[in-house]
Amino acid sequence: MAVKKVILAQPRGFCAGVEMAVATVERALRKYGPPLYVFHEIVHNRYVVQDFIRRGVAFVQSLEEVPVGAKLIFSAHGVSPVVWEQGNKRELQVIIDATCPLVEKVHREVRRFAAQGYWIILVGHPEHDEIVGTSGESPERIRIVANIEQAEQVSVSDPERVAVLTQTTLSVDDTRQILEVLRERFPKMITPPKEDICYATQNRQDAVKELAREVELVLVVGSPNSENSNQLCRVARSKGIPAYLINDFHDIDPAWLEGVERVGITSGASAPDRLVQETADYFKQRGAEIANIGFVEENVHFALPSEVAHPS
Repeated sequence: MAVKKVILAQPRGFCAGVEMAVATVERALRKYGPPLYVFHEIVHNRYVVQDFIRRGVAFVQSLEEVPVGAKLIFSAHGVSPVVWEQGNKRELQVIIDATCPLVEKVHREVRRFAAQGYWIILVGHPEHDEIVGTSGESPERIRIVANIEQAEQVSVSDPERVAVLTQTTLSVDDTRQILEVLRERFPKMITPPKEDICYATQNRQDAVKELAREVELVLVVGSPNSENSNQLCRVARSKGIPAYLINDFHDIDPAWLEGVERVGITSGASAPDRLVQETADYFKQRGAEIANIGFVEENVHFALPSEVAHPS
């Protein structure tokens, strides 16, 4: 039995932060030329990274890999003050900060709460670039919590003065459960007036929930190291729908499609939309109808860093 209908989720793909970060590297390449150095992957997508590597961009894990006089970009996930200090000491030609403004918002909140004497519980995955950078703002006052079990066990010196912040790309539903546990343990805990999980993460997860009502299987286009892409799979599975993370249509296993007539496709916030279109074409060439399901229109745009704001 062949797949008869494929439904594309909307919104999907690049968010405003990723668009800004990718455009920053594009503009920097045009302005300065290669070689260009980026601390960590500019965004967590294999195709975006490989394309830039072919064009003379080097992605580094340590600033020791960046030669004196080079051009350096900090990725969308943000960096700690220690990394900034290291960069400023290396006599570089230019340092361009492509941190997503929504990630920078969490950095500011850490600095504010730490200055006010709060203990900060940071909900997120300790190995993720964003959490590594954010926790570096005040490592002595931060406790990282990745799941409910850790939320039940985390301790601070003063339970009366606790602030809770979150990684921007987490599962909305999972984070809500963790926050409920923390609030029960720390009744006086405070959170920012506006939650830290970004609009794009929320919208894409809500769109997958709608998609799951219409299909028998969900394919999420994204890279394995993309947290928000993995979360989209988890959201679909939480609705009882099988979901698979694929880099592109070449990863599709025909066995997944046995007995399936309706497939949904979405993508993480760092995945180029052409990969979604190529995946849709894979099914279209095999006779499937292609449709779209709209959830919300996104009209968010972030300004480019001043160093590359004007085309050269």
